[in-house]
Amino acid sequence: MDKIKAMQTFVRIVEANSFSKAAETLNLPRAALTATLQKLEAYLGTQLLQRTTRRLSLTPEGAEYFRHCIAILKAVETAELAFRGPEAKKPRGLLRVNLPNTVGRTLVVPQLAQFHAACPDVQLQLSLTDRLVDLTQEGIDCALRVGDLQDSAFIGKQVGLMRFVTCAAPAYLARHGTPRTLADLAAHQGIMHYSGRTGRAFDWDFLQGSDVRRVPMAGPIAVNDADASVDCALQGLGLAQAALYQVRSHLDSGALVAVLSDCPPTPMPMSLLTPQGRLAAPKVQAFAGWLAGLLAKNADVQMPGRA
Repeated sequence: MDKIKAMQTFVRIVEANSFSKAAETLNLPRAALTATLQKLEAYLGTQLLQRTTRRLSLTPEGAEYFRHCIAILKAVETAELAFRGPEAKKPRGLLRVNLPNTVGRTLVVPQLAQFHAACPDVQLQLSLTDRLVDLTQEGIDCALRVGDLQDSAFIGKQVGLMRFVTCAAPAYLARHGTPRTLADLAAHQGIMHYSGRTGRAFDWDFLQGSDVRRVPMAGPIAVNDADASVDCALQGLGLAQAALYQVRSHLDSGALVAVLSDCPPTPMPMSLLTPQGRLAAPKVQAFAGWLAGLLAKNADVQMPGRA
């Protein structure tokens, strides 16, 4: 039995929480994974996974062995890269990347020719969705996330800071006036952005000096899509809070006007998330470096003065 291969198979089954999904990402028959795990359990003399028709779960022994496997496989990869020469360190192979929909379409996809020119041997598979994907179960190598990271099981590296702006169409401001202070917002209506997952509208937070102020807002329209929010603002239906990069062209053209510039909405960190052990892969390192460099050139997703 190839112990390293068996460890890799076991880790992939655990990460995917499914024999079928693991087999798909490894491009192997499901039966081959089942046979490998059975041989591994027989060799170790212990059960690693509890299997039912609906789910998989690690036994206590399996959980301990999984931790050892992660450490061993990472050490093997590091050792191999150190001795296999420059070709081994060249980014190559299939790279699965998940991006938020609007961020991906606006900031990343238009520049992909640069990444392809720099890393021609990497086959990039992009998924663009605002759904919170499970990296391990869906075989994702890295994902760009906006907001505070919740899952400590992954490695997160901040690559940007998404800045927001409160804005409205000139027609709306002509009818309702321009708010000068946060107190003025009581007389205004907002285009509310709600979570597609919870159905709850997001709060409107503002930075006032070093303090965060939360202002209750309401309005006749609520959407769960950032582009739709901007479209509603362009029609003069209310104030909107939008990512600065998303409305930059509208602000420059005058189609939207920024208000309350002294009290900007709170920014949100942008982080590249990777499963444990995958950040060392040359293809992941190459994409992470390229993405960080791309965002660093955009002042709308960096702290003022850093781009």
